[in-house]
Amino acid sequence: MTVWDDLVGQERVSEQLAAAARDADALVTAASAHVPPPEASKMTHAWLFTGPPGAGRNQAARAFAAALQCVSPDRALGGSPGCGFCDGCHTALIGTHADVTTVAAVGTQILADDMRDTVRKSFTSPANGRWQIILVEDAERLNEKSANAVLKAVEEPAPRTVWMLCAPSIEDVLPTIRSRCRHLNLSTPRVDAIADMLVRREGIEPDVAIAAARATQGHVDRARRLATDPAARERRAAVLRLPLRVEEIGSALKAAQELVDAAAEDAKQLAEETDSKETEELKAALGAVQGGRMPRGTAGVMKDLEDKQKRRRTRTQRDSLDLALTDLTAFYRDVLALQLGSRVAIANADAEDALERLARGSSPESTLRRIEAIAACRDALDRNVAPLLAVEAMTMALRAG
Repeated sequence: MTVWDDLVGQERVSEQLAAAARDADALVTAASAHVPPPEASKMTHAWLFTGPPGAGRNQAARAFAAALQCVSPDRALGGSPGCGFCDGCHTALIGTHADVTTVAAVGTQILADDMRDTVRKSFTSPANGRWQIILVEDAERLNEKSANAVLKAVEEPAPRTVWMLCAPSIEDVLPTIRSRCRHLNLSTPRVDAIADMLVRREGIEPDVAIAAARATQGHVDRARRLATDPAARERRAAVLRLPLRVEEIGSALKAAQELVDAAAEDAKQLAEETDSKETEELKAALGAVQGGRMPRGTAGVMKDLEDKQKRRRTRTQRDSLDLALTDLTAFYRDVLALQLGSRVAIANADAEDALERLARGSSPESTLRRIEAIAACRDALDRNVAPLLAVEAMTMALRAG
């Protein structure tokens, strides 16, 4: 299994990255042998991966990072980098390689403080790998100061440093940064490609796999979670029941509260294990004595960690809400398809009775207004409007039609 196997439906991108990895391997080999590098190379120092949610931007960047760090002996025999089994590939893929640094937004933005050490590291030589790789998973969340820090590093990179930026679209990245990157755009994977992956890699029954792939509209990670996690299926089912619960004001407001509470509970569950582990590791690093008492002068460091964890929980809650709103948008899109007699495949075939009921009881114009209300709620959440306030406004708009 090579590092490219998880890039579902991205054959074109995989071929480009594999070719660049082969040229990168030749560059390192030439440098080690003190011979001139190849004249033409598909390798460059900065890459920008874009594509819709679920297309696999981060996975593509991480697979490329693994291929660049590949130390398989088969390379010397003509094999392509990215075997997926050697220590370089394995540690890069699971995120423990010393020369692959991942940056992700903790809150709604990547702050300059979050980038300072990473930018400094980008100017150093690899510790034990073949390349120094900086992978920024949420490049669209770089604020002005952190983006300027990245720009400086991308403009004048160290010889063996590679930057990989991931964002939904090329417009989400500063023009001065994207002009210095090689751009790769990933497309939404086909439903049958995702279903095939679920059957082969996860052992899912074909009918369950195709239903999960269709329901998530080409989002690979969500399809995998929906096919393998009963709790995820129950959360989605609860969201799809919401359109039938907004007929009365009281039930609409109650549905909003339950949606926000479910997102908060998801964030809490995801944060508990991570926060506890981070706190204990930091205490140990700071020299906490037996009984948990901290040395003097460390209170500020602990407070910074608590603030970081709070920002991460807020973002996780908003991401969970956004996931529910995506499912809700797909539901009303199916309603609109039925109303217009479209031949577009229904994504939520398991909720067909509810879809038909709403399609008969409303007009296409009201369905479009409801879709717009969901989009307005997502915009409000992006602007840091209080989640309950934004969702209540949406459910009242869904009731009005």
